[in-house]
Amino acid sequence: MQLDWDKAINEILAEKMACQACGTMGDELIVGYTRSLEAAQFAERCNECEDKSDCDARKLVVVCEPCASQYRVNGELMDETGMKSVLMEECRRNLDESVDYLATYWKEDAEIEYEDMQKSLAEVDPELFKEEDSWRLRLEEEYLTLHRWFRENRRPIPDPGWRSQYAEEVISVGYTTLLGD
Repeated sequence: MQLDWDKAINEILAEKMACQACGTMGDELIVGYTRSLEAAQFAERCNECEDKSDCDARKLVVVCEPCASQYRVNGELMDETGMKSVLMEECRRNLDESVDYLATYWKEDAEIEYEDMQKSLAEVDPELFKEEDSWRLRLEEEYLTLHRWFRENRRPIPDPGWRSQYAEEVISVGYTTLLGD
């Protein structure tokens, strides 16, 4: 009899999660937020941050109980589906904020003439628009990855109507989206 090691390892590790801080594996880990400066070194959404030395932003992390205590994580013990649901909700929140910024909030940050208030960010500051739009597209790709995970694992999509509402909002402000038409 020949053992298929890849299959055996995949079955053993199915639905296991790894602590982002120390690598400990478990069926359930603490999923939550922390403002700990040290957490920026392992928080998944902080990977692209250039200067992590002085970050006091809330960081979404997945950690074991000892690390949750060490990094003062405000969270709950969850399985993989719960973790993916929290990640999806965080991604949705960021997408909603991104669309709000592209639609109107940029006008509060920019010093523009009153006459330009009716223009889009793409018309007023193409470079800033390109940067913000690329961030939104990365978030949309992250959302689609999470969405696929739910489908592939035959889990119900949390709040499935959100996607169509988001697509309608993006399209109504004149932009395209990877999430539908």
